[in-house]
Amino acid sequence: MSDKIIHLRGRLFITFDLEAVTGLHIGGSDSGIEIGGVDKTVIRDPLTNRPYVPGSSLKGKMRSLLEKYHAKPQNQRIGQGFIHSCQTDKEYATCDICQVFGVPGERNFGTPTRLVVRDVHMSDQSAEALEKANTDLPYTEVKTEVSIDRVTSAANPRQMERVPAGTVFSPAELVYSIYDGAGCDAQKDVQRLRVLAEGLQLLEDDYLGGQGSRGAGKIAIQNIKVAWRGGASYIGEAEMLGEYGDLGAFVQDLDKVIQTISAKLNA
Repeated sequence: MSDKIIHLRGRLFITFDLEAVTGLHIGGSDSGIEIGGVDKTVIRDPLTNRPYVPGSSLKGKMRSLLEKYHAKPQNQRIGQGFIHSCQTDKEYATCDICQVFGVPGERNFGTPTRLVVRDVHMSDQSAEALEKANTDLPYTEVKTEVSIDRVTSAANPRQMERVPAGTVFSPAELVYSIYDGAGCDAQKDVQRLRVLAEGLQLLEDDYLGGQGSRGAGKIAIQNIKVAWRGGASYIGEAEMLGEYGDLGAFVQDLDKVIQTISAKLNA
């Protein structure tokens, strides 16, 4: 039993449209591949058969880019690679990335993960447009690439499934929680919204999913809405704090959003 008391002060809801500016490949299971079929398939919703963007892909990519931008040590093995994860309470206390994105549950110094990232489903408008377009596969295109063996010069053709450019996934939703007590500081959490904005900017300038260095996965974040729920009662509609056409407009207004939430916490 622990005598820690953690107080959830409120939550910020950031929703937006995620548009595939170039073809988007987020890999799914290859268990259904047939001879002569596509080598790399995309992940699909089993109920609608439409491709979707897993929240884990969005969250993981933002975290990875932030770790590199802030030169965090890659000190924990995950599968075939490494990520950053604070090893001591002293390190954790000053690491905004681990505070926002979380640390493994076995770290006894860890506090609640601030950020939740939902799965993002294809918009009905984009699904209807792709159904009419008679694409290679349901809602997707097949891109053929040819690699050349540098020793034998033999051609090695391969096919990759992609969501076509222009497809919109909506609404994407980020839920950012603000805590007090037991190692949490609500005002510091509010300031850490800058980390989240930075992660979104890094993502938009990079790529999502696979084959990014060969042109796939560029995305645009549009039609952003920011809302707040918290204070004396959690019941009721979230209070709208702002609407922005693109990420640049949101970033430009970020100081105002931070000041507004900070004032609500102090009220």
